[in-house]
Amino acid sequence: MKNLVVLTGAGISAESGLKTFREADGLWEGHDVTEVASPEGWRKNRALVLDFYNQRRKQALKALPNAGHIELARLEQDFAVTIITQNVDNLHEAAGSTNVVHLHGELFKARSTVDPSLIYDMDGWELNEGDKCEKGSQLRPHIVWFGEMVPMMEIAANIAMTADILLIVGTSMVVYPAAGLIDFVSPSAPKFIVDPKLPQVRSYPNLHMFEERATTGVKKVAKILRKEYA
Repeated sequence: MKNLVVLTGAGISAESGLKTFREADGLWEGHDVTEVASPEGWRKNRALVLDFYNQRRKQALKALPNAGHIELARLEQDFAVTIITQNVDNLHEAAGSTNVVHLHGELFKARSTVDPSLIYDMDGWELNEGDKCEKGSQLRPHIVWFGEMVPMMEIAANIAMTADILLIVGTSMVVYPAAGLIDFVSPSAPKFIVDPKLPQVRSYPNLHMFEERATTGVKKVAKILRKEYA
């Protein structure tokens, strides 16, 4: 089987009803992102940050995978698929994808504020003040905030280097370091981009652009992949 590496962004989750942060206005659900998605915001108002992510979890629990998520999962029948996602929801896993790398963390996990290696699965949607790790420190959302390192980036770059085919879905390709993953892929590898607002990227060999939403565009690309590369 050929290695199919998929990079997904906010666009695919938006089609499942999850409101997403867009850099254009710097707001996320009405909040300035520095208030709810930065170490400074956490230090300034821990209760606000915890409540913000509690509400995101409540919202995510109601969301269902859409046709784009489901088609990516089905591609595992014909390719060795690895999904690298910038999204923190679990919709890829809910659709059946078995190999998902979350670049920016995971909404339904919490981690220690004194030991980043202590990461816990959450049973429900609430994370509150007083919820502590085994070392007695407050738990925080397991989310990569603005100004923080992206610990999974090196792993993602190594995965990108193994790609026989690259598929990019629902991302503006302006948020780094994730946007740079395309440059780790072999120049000879076919590259497909699906987005209703196609990102501006430099010219690459074997680049195919589909100006469509994930729910329709991924199906079209999947048909091509099965016909020409499986």
